[in-house]
Amino acid sequence: MGTPELACASLRKLLERSDIEVAAVVTQPDRPKGRELKHATSPVKDLAVERGLTVLQPERARDAEFLERVRQLRPDLITVAAYGQLLPPNLLEIPPLGCLNFHTSLLPRHRGAAPIQWAILNGDAETGVTIMKMDPGLDTGAILSQTRTPIRDDDDAETLYGRLAALGGDLLVRTIPEYVSGELTAVAQPLEGVSHARKIRKEDGLIDWNRSARENWNRVRGLVPWPGAFTRLPALNDIILKIWRAAVVEVSAPASKIVTADKTGIVIGCGQQALRLLLVQREGGRRLEPREFLAGCPLQPGHSLGSSA
Repeated sequence: MGTPELACASLRKLLERSDIEVAAVVTQPDRPKGRELKHATSPVKDLAVERGLTVLQPERARDAEFLERVRQLRPDLITVAAYGQLLPPNLLEIPPLGCLNFHTSLLPRHRGAAPIQWAILNGDAETGVTIMKMDPGLDTGAILSQTRTPIRDDDDAETLYGRLAALGGDLLVRTIPEYVSGELTAVAQPLEGVSHARKIRKEDGLIDWNRSARENWNRVRGLVPWPGAFTRLPALNDIILKIWRAAVVEVSAPASKIVTADKTGIVIGCGQQALRLLLVQREGGRRLEPREFLAGCPLQPGHSLGSSA
């Protein structure tokens, strides 16, 4: 069970194993997408169709018709990776070996919808993936296995997403045989260290220049590609400016004020230190390096970005 590209790595790994039979793939229904609202299939469905697998797309995982279809398949085990819905207890009870979930954090930290983004937003030094035995709660099941990876300075949510997808697929297919054979025992999550990674909202991308430069740098990295970090330019008709790449610089300046604006970057004062903007995008335009952007949108030291209030 899975929907986005993140889950495809796990499905591919399962299909590589001669000792694992994939009876069916469950993914979200096709949804309207784009300006023309054409129905788009999920990456997991595309992969499943390509491999000739049975695909189930219930509107809700609790639908009686879907539950009966799963019972007819008689799965020994259900694996879940970013499916997009909480599974009801009567689904969790169908397979005799239960349901295993691949989650992109070191549980119990960052339970919830957006663990990758919040790991970067919170400035975590490392993250990882967890394989857990599912229960009715939100990412509260007992842990079977984990693997860790550092969050590097050159990581953003996209690069981390790809790395964790690969790590999770590898860990899942290593965990299943050991779990099925009884070599692995699920361990309850500790009560300490619980945090929740709520769904990202568009307004989360708004830069607050009163925050430290490091916090804003994490916001730039953590919200790629959506919604992207952004600010407003009062000096240029209050247009929205997206920030795709930035760096922290050891400069002290008033929050929101432009310190320098040249080919090396646009340096903005923050609550602590300053942020150098290295790749930006004017609303409706393309991504530009500072030299290209400033040629059409001149900014001067002393101008303000967004609001420091």
